[in-house]
Amino acid sequence: MTSSSGTSRNVPVLPRLIMAAVAIAAVGLVLIYPDRAYLWVKAIHVIAVISWMAGMLYLPRLFVYHCTAETGSVQSETFKLMENRLLKAIINPAMGLTWIAGLWLAWQSQAYLDGWFHVKFLAVILLSGVHGFFTKAVRLFAEDRNEKSARFWRLMNEVPTLLMIVIVIMVIIRPF
Repeated sequence: MTSSSGTSRNVPVLPRLIMAAVAIAAVGLVLIYPDRAYLWVKAIHVIAVISWMAGMLYLPRLFVYHCTAETGSVQSETFKLMENRLLKAIINPAMGLTWIAGLWLAWQSQAYLDGWFHVKFLAVILLSGVHGFFTKAVRLFAEDRNEKSARFWRLMNEVPTLLMIVIVIMVIIRPF
């Protein structure tokens, strides 16, 4: 739901507060314990990635079910609320924290010089693009203007998974 000013309502504040607290804690750790900061930021990065991916895998499933709901029905309005909350309270903050921590880690470790990192970075950029596409879809569903089928959203549900596989292989195996 949105107000007349376009701001979202009914978005839980707690997940955003948790993400903000984690980010502040990370900055504090970097300043207080610079020798241990890398591992703390890495842990925060992994937590943020898991949160981001959980949302990116769940949101298109909501779209699949939303496609079958009659426009204006209680079920459709419930899906709109769920999609908006998931995006604003979990996916967006998790993506932001993932990017901030990830860029810091790449800079600190100089991973940006390695070939495996370039492939991983491209996959993360593509995942961010998918995130943007899903963000637009949330808006279109909220406006009852979705033109995509449930089958389309089932297929789109696989895209974050494929990108995640590439990212994990690059980070763990480092093939080049």
